[in-house]
Amino acid sequence: MKTIGLIGGMSFESSAIYYRLVNEAVRESLGGLSSAQVIMHSVNFAEIVGYQTTGRWDLAEKALADCAAGLERAGADCILICTNTMHLIADHVAASISVPLIHIVDETSAAIKASGYRRPLLLATRYTMEHGFYTNHMRALGLDPMVPDAEDRQTVHDVIFKELCAGRVEAASRDAYLAIIEKAKAKGADCVILGCTEICLLLDPDQLCLPGFDSTRIHAQAAVTFALSGRREKMVA
Repeated sequence: MKTIGLIGGMSFESSAIYYRLVNEAVRESLGGLSSAQVIMHSVNFAEIVGYQTTGRWDLAEKALADCAAGLERAGADCILICTNTMHLIADHVAASISVPLIHIVDETSAAIKASGYRRPLLLATRYTMEHGFYTNHMRALGLDPMVPDAEDRQTVHDVIFKELCAGRVEAASRDAYLAIIEKAKAKGADCVILGCTEICLLLDPDQLCLPGFDSTRIHAQAAVTFALSGRREKMVA
C-alpha cells in the first residue's frame, strides 16, 4: 500500500472527513482491520485565510509547497490539498514535489463526465467560484460549468466561512443552498458540485433536485485508488 500525504486544516472540519473517508475506503477494499497509511500536515487555517483575504497567494504558495515537500520527505507517495480553494495554487505546489499531486478538479471533472453530465453548478467559496482557476480547468476538460449570481455566491461563501468551517450546520442555510440549486436547474444546470470540502456537512449529494458530486468524497476515493493501485487481492483479517 502506498502512503497518502494530506495537507489539511483548511478547515479541520473537512480534514477529519478526509481521514475518515480514506480509512473507510481502504477497509472496504481490503477488509478486516485494514486502514490507510496516511501522513497529514494540518496547517493553522487562520493564517491561510489571512493570505486569501489580503490576496497574498504568494505566501500561501510557499506555505503549502513547504507542507507538500515535508510530506514527501516523510514518505508520502502522493499529495492531496484537502480543500478546493487552495487548488488555485496547485500548480505551484505540484512543482515543489516529485510525487503526484492528486488534483481535486481533475478527479471531480472525471466523475461528472463518466456519469454523462456536462453543465455542473459549482457551489464553493467566492475565491473558487470567481477566480476562474476551477471553471477554466473544467472547461479545458470538456465541461461547461456555471456559478450562482453575485448575491447567491456571497451567501454560499458566507455559510462556508461563518458556519461550516466553525462546525455549525444551520437548517436555514441548507434551505438557502437548496433554493440556489433550484434556480440553477431552471437555468440549465444538469448536476451540482459540492465544490467546497465542508459543504458535505450541510448537503447530502444524493438528496438534491440535481445529481450531486461531492468533491471531498471523490478526492478521497482517488487517493485510495492510487494507494492501492497494482494490488488486486482482497485481504481479510
